[in-house]
Amino acid sequence: MSWTVERIAEVTKLWNQGLTTAEIGRLVGVSKNAIVGKAHRLGLPPRPSPIKREARTPRPPRHEHRHVERPSPPPVHLVISTNGATCKWPIGHPGEPEFGFCGQAAVEGKPYCAEHYGRAYIQAKPRSNAA
Repeated sequence: MSWTVERIAEVTKLWNQGLTTAEIGRLVGVSKNAIVGKAHRLGLPPRPSPIKREARTPRPPRHEHRHVERPSPPPVHLVISTNGATCKWPIGHPGEPEFGFCGQAAVEGKPYCAEHYGRAYIQAKPRSNAA
């Protein structure tokens, strides 16, 4: 298939009439994508997307959000010891003003206090010898 002067003129005429690329392709005897490429190379004006997009309207909330008063967190120590003497359990989120660490006395040889040690470590179940 070659793009003759007559075929190019027909594509241009049909394009300017507003036919879709698929319709033009059927009339001219080529694929829709061949029409898209030729129109681009000819510099024909672009077409709006054929996909109809609806304006998005915000959905009403599913559940009514209720403000719950939460107790304020315990005082946070921002300075931590690197020798392992204080609990390094993070409290809050990094970058927020309230962020810090627990700071209670750590379990010997561990980075956390007794409460946070219990939350951080899960004791392994004993293995059964049945094999």
